[in-house]
Amino acid sequence: MLREITNHLKSITHIDENVEAYLYDETPKNVAPKPNKNVVVVKPSSVEETSKIVKFANKNKIPIIVRGGGTGLSGGVVPIKPSIVISMEKLNKILEVDTENLTITCEAGVTLKQLIEAAEKAGLSFPPHPGDESATVGGMISTNAGGVRAVKYGVMRNYVLGLEVVLPNGEVLKLGGKVIKNVTGYNLMHLIIGSEGTLCIITKAIIRLLPKPKRNYTLIIPFESVDDAIESVSKILRIVTPLAIEYIEVEAIKYGERITGKRWVSKDGKAHLMLTVEAKDEDELIEIAEEIERICKNPLNIFVASSVREQRDLLEIRSMFYEGLKNEVVDIMDVSVPIAKIPEYLQRCNEVAKSLGLEIITYGHAGDGNVHQHPLKCEGWEEKYAKFKKEAFKIVKELGGFITGEHGVGFVKRKDLVEFLSPHELELMRGIKKLFDPNGIMNPGKVISR
Repeated sequence: MLREITNHLKSITHIDENVEAYLYDETPKNVAPKPNKNVVVVKPSSVEETSKIVKFANKNKIPIIVRGGGTGLSGGVVPIKPSIVISMEKLNKILEVDTENLTITCEAGVTLKQLIEAAEKAGLSFPPHPGDESATVGGMISTNAGGVRAVKYGVMRNYVLGLEVVLPNGEVLKLGGKVIKNVTGYNLMHLIIGSEGTLCIITKAIIRLLPKPKRNYTLIIPFESVDDAIESVSKILRIVTPLAIEYIEVEAIKYGERITGKRWVSKDGKAHLMLTVEAKDEDELIEIAEEIERICKNPLNIFVASSVREQRDLLEIRSMFYEGLKNEVVDIMDVSVPIAKIPEYLQRCNEVAKSLGLEIITYGHAGDGNVHQHPLKCEGWEEKYAKFKKEAFKIVKELGGFITGEHGVGFVKRKDLVEFLSPHELELMRGIKKLFDPNGIMNPGKVISR
């Protein structure tokens, strides 16, 4: 059967015989699904080719996995059944940069790096930055990606104006356009954003751009206690909206330093806040920094990156935390809680971890309540982690939070949905899935079962 599928698809599009590179993403191995290696990898270079592939798959009821940059952390693009893996890497063109309407139109395989560079070349900016610049536009839209700048500039959903998608029957649908306002009927586009490849295939997007911001500056503020650091976040947000507010426990820093070979400005205290603020010049920066230092709860000091290079080094160290950690962690948790509840959440989780003898490395996007906890491997970690996750999710629910803020449900968290969504919500989601994908071919076994 696999040979017949391959021979048929060769007449439509490019086939890649090296399937191994398309079986995994960045999900920690201990929680990632076991990939099914009985797959065909195809690389369409047009929406027409994509449509033909999908029509063939739907007719023969063959599962489809749509793959972008493979940077996901929830097993979302790992094939768990014999499948056709559609890699979007050849759909990688910037089609238009419209400086009058402040939009960029591009194919789904365009990377975040390409998108940022195209915007900057036009004297504009694309603010969202989920982290890995090899992530693709289609993947970022499919997961409604966030990242460090969400506190000021929002998430991917806030920048998508239009989509071209291929439905599971092969039909091509165009949604939205170069407009900010559109209330013409149900908003199908926003239903597709964040659907993790379970409803259709995104092939093209119209993305909103913004004018270039003022100059960015990075501040590092150490605190003697975790509580002081987290309680300072709400205080800061009352007086200024930074580009980013990152919470970093000191133990996490060495992992980023190990990968980059660079050094953090200070190891004082137990936790740091890393702020990126915008200012027109250094005088305004000094005013902002002094006001932040005044409002914070017991800061030990405040360090200001004095050059573009120093700022770049700090951001690079921060972006490499997970890369340094990933071989030692069981999982990377992605909970989202109200900002004011972060101190209680961390305190209660730390008590649970201590009682289990489990070490947790924590950092996250404190400005929007998105916390990343990394349980480390140890003797008996399977049982300890299972107990910790159960208690952590229980705490999240009590505090009015959710189990994933930006990584998505994918495979890893699909069984936990029943604890956070009502039976009626799940029923509606299954109905939407069935309406879009009656044969169940789109990314089966992810997000929600039929």
